[in-house]
Amino acid sequence: MSQVLIPRPSAPVGHGPVPGPRPGLLRRAVPALLGYLAVRLLGLVVLARWTHLKGHGVWPTIATSWDSNWYLGIADHGYDHELGTRTNHNNLAFFPLYPALIKVFAAVTPGSRASVALVLAGVCSLLAALGVFAVGDRLHGPRTGAVLTVLWGAAPAAVVQWMGYTESLFTALAAWALYAVLDGRWEWAAGLAVAAGLTRPTGIAVAAAVSVAALVAARRCAGRARTVALAAAAAAPLGWLGFVGWVGLRLGRWDGYFAVQRTWENQWDGGLGTLEVLRELLVYARRPQLFLVAVSVVLILFTALYVLSVADRQPLPLLVFTGVLLIVVLGSGGVYFPRARFLLPGFPLLLPVAVAVARARLPVAALVLGGAALSSAWLGGYMLLVWHGPP
Repeated sequence: MSQVLIPRPSAPVGHGPVPGPRPGLLRRAVPALLGYLAVRLLGLVVLARWTHLKGHGVWPTIATSWDSNWYLGIADHGYDHELGTRTNHNNLAFFPLYPALIKVFAAVTPGSRASVALVLAGVCSLLAALGVFAVGDRLHGPRTGAVLTVLWGAAPAAVVQWMGYTESLFTALAAWALYAVLDGRWEWAAGLAVAAGLTRPTGIAVAAAVSVAALVAARRCAGRARTVALAAAAAAPLGWLGFVGWVGLRLGRWDGYFAVQRTWENQWDGGLGTLEVLRELLVYARRPQLFLVAVSVVLILFTALYVLSVADRQPLPLLVFTGVLLIVVLGSGGVYFPRARFLLPGFPLLLPVAVAVARARLPVAALVLGGAALSSAWLGGYMLLVWHGPP
């Protein structure tokens, strides 16, 4: 059983190398990154073949579909100025960092903004995979880190990691923020939390993890170390709060962002809507849609994995991050079908599985990881080409 870890007062606070590829980390991460690439390339090959059979092209499927178009539209034309009354229409629901990066890099590189968005997602997925490995490696060693990375790449909704979506960018920021917290590097943890808060609504989960861990650490240290930790706790939510506040100013009402969410039929209900849909799909529906059943299984499985994570006494920052992430995703009364994707950045929830697989014999580990990769590849194609809606 692991301990509930908080960086010790003696841990370096704001000094030393940045929380990233430290000496030896990249070398240890090579098997994990190769495994991740193999899993995602398998998914891409399956998707390419599936799109060919349907007479489509794989590029428009992954570059210009659903949310990808919203981010490209923001990069091209900016944000709406009014709330409006149309449902699922106001682009102020989408956070700004990813479209801003698309606009900046498209201005200095050749190719369309859609191509730039795909390249950004791909690069961020590798940074995320390295961050996922770094966290797993720090807590349980390189074998578990490698398994955790492959499992994240073989998650049910992992197809969006190489699409014009924000999941890869957000996971990279979350993973490295958590790694910085575990190392006691509060300036970096706070900065990454601010960036995560500008990327997705669930950035509040990263901010909560950094703030709680920093406050706990501040109680155990004094002097400059305590000041830095307290400053990080205060700064971590500023990205999320900044965008929410800006939307309010833009629309001239204090609840502007939440009013936008209501136009997307997305509001907090404490999980009642989630439970109602689960009951309808799994108990009463005679022929439930396969994709919605898959989403339901993911929600139940990840909730059970959180219980296991608590029982295993995972480090407090990881428990806060995944706990708040689950609360936000499960407590929403909005659309149901993208919730498996919303939980994709919650990679620490896979740690109990990763530890067990890493300790298993090679044939068992290969069977589990191979099965996860194949099921992820198939479900990715199904999400984009059979399911009539966003992934």
